[in-house]
Amino acid sequence: MDKHLSEEDSDNIDWDTEDELEIQDTTLSSCRDLRTNGQYAISGDGEASSSSVPGQSTFIQKFLVMGFSEESIAKAIEQNGENSDLVLDALLTLKQNFPSCPPDIATSQAIEDSPEEQPSASPHLEPCINSDDSSSEYNENFLDDVYEEDSWSSDSDYCTNSAKQCYVKEESSSLSEKEQTILFLANMGYPVEEVSIAMERCGPEASLAELTDFICAAQMARAEDPYLPEDVKPKLNHGSGGYKKRKMFNQLCKSKKPRAIFDEETIRLPKPMIGFGVPTESVPAIVRRTIPEQAFGPPFFYYENVALAPKGVWDTISRFLYDIEPEFVDSKYFCATARKRGYIHNLPIENRFPLLPLPPRTINEALPLTKKWWPSWDPRTKLNCLQTAIGSARLTDRIRKAVEAFDGEPPMRVQKFVLDQCRKWNLVWVGRNKVAPLEPDEFEMLLGFPKNHTRGGGISRTDRYKSLGNSFQVDTVAYHLSVLKDMFPNGMNVLSLFSGIGGAEVALYRLGIQLNNVVSVEKSEVNRNIVRSWWEQTNQRGNLIDFDDVQQLNGDRLEQLIDSFGGFDLLIGGSPCNNLAGSNRVSRDGLEGKESSLFYDYVRILDLVKSIMSRQR
Repeated sequence: MDKHLSEEDSDNIDWDTEDELEIQDTTLSSCRDLRTNGQYAISGDGEASSSSVPGQSTFIQKFLVMGFSEESIAKAIEQNGENSDLVLDALLTLKQNFPSCPPDIATSQAIEDSPEEQPSASPHLEPCINSDDSSSEYNENFLDDVYEEDSWSSDSDYCTNSAKQCYVKEESSSLSEKEQTILFLANMGYPVEEVSIAMERCGPEASLAELTDFICAAQMARAEDPYLPEDVKPKLNHGSGGYKKRKMFNQLCKSKKPRAIFDEETIRLPKPMIGFGVPTESVPAIVRRTIPEQAFGPPFFYYENVALAPKGVWDTISRFLYDIEPEFVDSKYFCATARKRGYIHNLPIENRFPLLPLPPRTINEALPLTKKWWPSWDPRTKLNCLQTAIGSARLTDRIRKAVEAFDGEPPMRVQKFVLDQCRKWNLVWVGRNKVAPLEPDEFEMLLGFPKNHTRGGGISRTDRYKSLGNSFQVDTVAYHLSVLKDMFPNGMNVLSLFSGIGGAEVALYRLGIQLNNVVSVEKSEVNRNIVRSWWEQTNQRGNLIDFDDVQQLNGDRLEQLIDSFGGFDLLIGGSPCNNLAGSNRVSRDGLEGKESSLFYDYVRILDLVKSIMSRQR
């Protein structure tokens, strides 16, 4: 998945990870999008006004706010009637036939080829991208490369179409298909840098709908970033109007997509995300929850997955797990790094206690050597969710050069660039003007694993990052499991599904709960080796039985295991979130996705275990 990412000389990331995207390094343009066509002026917020016509139909305005001209819309309606799907197909077909032109110019060119109708010329204003502090150097450099003469103004909100316009056929014929697509979306009001990133993440064959979908999702994720200062967060309901255009585009295209790439609405998560309480915050009011009778043990069960799943996913998970209310917790309340997760379980919630000593809760406490070099203009106290890949040497060197170029504090534009990259990649300051990614042993410490837990045994550095990025945060899980300590003084039998690197086993061990028998199911051989090595290094006296596929656990196999040691006390695990995570723009198919559908195996196995054990009682 990200096999060589940490070793490549690249700043790009393969977000195909079993984790949600906590940060996007995208920025919103401060430009307004204004187009005039004949008698109408259409602003980026989707409202149209006319100097001589009382108003326009809602049907036409749907397409106007997406950047298509009135002439092209009228032409498409004339040919297809007021059918949204057919009209959109016609407009996009025109765009594909004239990829270097905005929709209205493409349509004009198509009409010119036909002797039947010649539209009258009309003034046309194009949006500009301001070269202010909200734009990165990439925006400026890219545009400088594309244009021989700069047609973008930094002093005005609007740029007039002229002989310098790059969209004319002669000028754009030399541009690559990628550059033409970037220019087309920039003309619709989307920031150039965001378009470029979307194309890199979605792939060269991505459709216009997928690209605009990705950009909108990134903007929403950035707006919800808990660490980004409020004054630089994008305002999704204002500004360029790209969000409104994307929403309308998504509605029109919905029936055409074979599957949804991204659902703009996600479950409403609590703020603060502390579940039924955390040890480091003030004690909340008494929480009362009702667990259905059929959910009571044995065994106890505990299920985990990403909190930021598509709309409806957690409702489905809850419905299959006895309609138990999810407990959403961000691990930033337990340690120095965020990890937003949802948990469904039938464990008691009274008399929980944390692992001691309490882990450090800020970056400087967790990594004290960084404090000496931490600049005053970097306000971070927490790291974002630890991913499965790290920033490249090329990126950290570019940051060093950018900061060193100035005496004292760098200007706001440079600060913003550096902070965006540091948040995205969890870079920390390790010297004067010098940042670096976290080391694997620092990952281990932040996630609550023992030092060198993933080291040795032929495990590569890349595999260590991948395995840790997909793991439990041990302190968080241990807090929930702590209620089991007094209930099982003689030890437990555990069925651990999708075990990963053994986060559940480590949590129970650190709580002082004896592991009598552990059946561990994990597909990755690397992860199985890590768990086996930890089991031996910690001198566990119980039995570790491992499988590489949950589908091997059918009724007969489970009955044999239960007969051999008397049943399970705890069934724990988190099924793969590849198709749930916000970072996945290619196959975010929810619980119907290839990997995430393994959730239903968790339910199947839980039902089988409960049934077998109830028969034997």
